[in-house]
Amino acid sequence: MSGVAPIDQAMLGGCAPPRVAVDADKEGRGQLLVLAGGTEVAGAAILTGVAGLRVGAGKLQMAVAPPIAIPLALAVPEARIIAVAETDGEIAPDAASEIGDELAGADAVVIGPGMLDETAAGALAGRVLKRARDAALVIDAGALTGLTEHRDAVRAAGGRLVVTPHAGEMAQLSGRSRDAVEADPLRAARETAAELQAVVVMKGAETLVVTPSGQAWSHRSELPGLGTSGSGDVLAGAIGGLLARGCTPVGAAAWGVALHARAGALLAERVGSLGFLARELLDELPRALEAMSGGATSRRSRRPAAR
Repeated sequence: MSGVAPIDQAMLGGCAPPRVAVDADKEGRGQLLVLAGGTEVAGAAILTGVAGLRVGAGKLQMAVAPPIAIPLALAVPEARIIAVAETDGEIAPDAASEIGDELAGADAVVIGPGMLDETAAGALAGRVLKRARDAALVIDAGALTGLTEHRDAVRAAGGRLVVTPHAGEMAQLSGRSRDAVEADPLRAARETAAELQAVVVMKGAETLVVTPSGQAWSHRSELPGLGTSGSGDVLAGAIGGLLARGCTPVGAAAWGVALHARAGALLAERVGSLGFLARELLDELPRALEAMSGGATSRRSRRPAAR
């Protein structure tokens, strides 16, 4: 595509995740808050949250509907699970007022994976955007397609936001037909990034990362196995985890896309090009991160000398 640079090692090297001192603790790697899932797609919260931990985030909190809180607490013992207001088995918009302290303490927030009620998810995202004044945010899936009524809140979060549509979601978000989006995904991504003042990750076999100013990078992955249920949840969680660690929105988006693809490539070698599961991507993310970053840790952090 004209005017599009590749997401290659040179690009990634300029926006790499902060290196972690070997004596660092979890507090130094950021806190990720995930609002995801429901009684029909509870696993989306697991895929999203664990992906954030797998790319190095230090702490994970997940706000979920009460019916799935205990199962998720058992499935993800590393996370703090917060049961919040629900509507028909999914997180209700009113939940945003219950998690004020968690939003204030979060370095990054992911909203939307596994949420099927687009109206409620969009309203939740709009309210969270107004309350999360410092956190970086990823808006995905149902929360993304429900955002059309909350564009002012989206624009007000300018500079801190990543949105992750596929072609169908971009069609709803932009008001275009899906055919029009697929015919010119770069134009759709650039116009949406400018309108929302957000970094857009336009997902597909060739995934685009586009800034509000129109800068664009692409990553082509010839891995059909990545087109599977839950794969997008893993990507959203990886971007959120990288944001929590301190990456810029562009850096988190580009590294998330590249790590997701590298994890898929590692699985394709081990399992086969088709048939691997989104949950299996999670175990490959640390190895992909290690390979792409040349090691994730650095020397010990400096401590003040004893007086």
